[in-house]
Amino acid sequence: MSNPGQNDTTPIDHRAQLVEVLAQGCKPKQDWRIGTEHEKFGFVQPDDAGEGRPAFSAPPYTPKGIQALLENLAAGPWQPIYDGDALIGLKGVEAHKGASVSLEPAGQFELSGAPLKTVHDTQCEMMDHFTALREPMEQLGLGFAPLGFQPLWSRAELPWMPKSRYAIMRRYMPKVGQRGLDMMQRTCTVQVNLDFSNEADMARKMRVSLALQPLITALMANSPFIEGKPTGWLSNRGRTWLDTDNQRSGQPPLFFEEGFGFERYVDWLLDVPMYFVQRDGRNIDVAGCSFRRWLAGEPQAPLAGLTPTVGDFEDHLTTAFPDVRLKQFLEMRGADAGRPDMMVAQSAFWVGLLYDSATLEAAEALVREQPWDVYHNLRTDAARLAMDAPFPSGGLRALARRVLALAEQGLVARQLDEQSLLAPLHAIADGAPTQAEHWLNRYQTAWQGDVRPIFKEAQI
Repeated sequence: MSNPGQNDTTPIDHRAQLVEVLAQGCKPKQDWRIGTEHEKFGFVQPDDAGEGRPAFSAPPYTPKGIQALLENLAAGPWQPIYDGDALIGLKGVEAHKGASVSLEPAGQFELSGAPLKTVHDTQCEMMDHFTALREPMEQLGLGFAPLGFQPLWSRAELPWMPKSRYAIMRRYMPKVGQRGLDMMQRTCTVQVNLDFSNEADMARKMRVSLALQPLITALMANSPFIEGKPTGWLSNRGRTWLDTDNQRSGQPPLFFEEGFGFERYVDWLLDVPMYFVQRDGRNIDVAGCSFRRWLAGEPQAPLAGLTPTVGDFEDHLTTAFPDVRLKQFLEMRGADAGRPDMMVAQSAFWVGLLYDSATLEAAEALVREQPWDVYHNLRTDAARLAMDAPFPSGGLRALARRVLALAEQGLVARQLDEQSLLAPLHAIADGAPTQAEHWLNRYQTAWQGDVRPIFKEAQI
């Protein structure tokens, strides 16, 4: 989740200001970029266990944990980001300008990559990040494994990072869903952020990518375990999002309607309940309040005396969690974190589908072959069954092969030799096991029913 940033204190006088926040993301095609974000679970290496640090347990914030890791990285081309007195992230400078490091609630470590020109660039950025982590990880006796759901530990056994927005969400989440705290503490994702040229281009990309998020959930499924046992779901991260907070997540039908654009997204967002507002460097808990009522001047006790600003709206944008999120770019949010080659393939998949106009047109025609409710129902089936989920006209693997052929077509059109990066997804579409199925096989055979080896085998 986002690090705190500079708040725009311009008062909101009219709704057009909110639409303009989104419209400012429009860019000519030559300026489109690729930003890949990925998260991973930290764990204590067996050789460093002891003194209240069980093997494979999540590292604490301090001592000898996440804070020390951030401090080590901050000695390089990064600027520290604080929440009060707590170091909670890093902002890239020099070679890392445009990138940032942030913390998820239980210390999941996230690199938000810089906007880059090619998928090859984002692959290099990812591998450089892993290389930079290795020496300080070894010094602290830590490892990191990109998996979709924490495979071993319960929520009670996981730490909480000292980030004030998480304290607000921690209190609010149980009121609006059964799995919100699991989402916060026990999931990791990989997402790619992509640009649009204008409102119509954004809407087309939104329709295509939102419909196909369940397909990428199935292809990237990498979380079959909870608390050391198989659950019967291949993406427990995907399952978690089915009951987190459905007012702000999922596949809102509005996004598929004709006429969808910036104004309708703003209208939807104004009815998403608020979490917080920032004033004087601190977050004020306004969880459950209505931004729409605040703009209308209706009394809501936590917001008494506060004037809504553009910065408040920009913060509110980051607290909506649809499967594709609109900010000044589009965020693809449907995938489990996984092997580096899989995470790069996820970026290549969406770049291929969305960044070539002819391919986007063909993908939109493909999506329109099925009614909206088919993609909505697929969201649950994909999380449970991955590539064995039912789908009309030949099943999900047939859909995957058609969509991957389009993604490859789009990458070929870019003439950057990126299409080979789709290979891991092609293999799964053609019958290879998903990452989740690979781990289940290891659990049932070599691991003899003990999930703990997954940390070492999945580590970066």
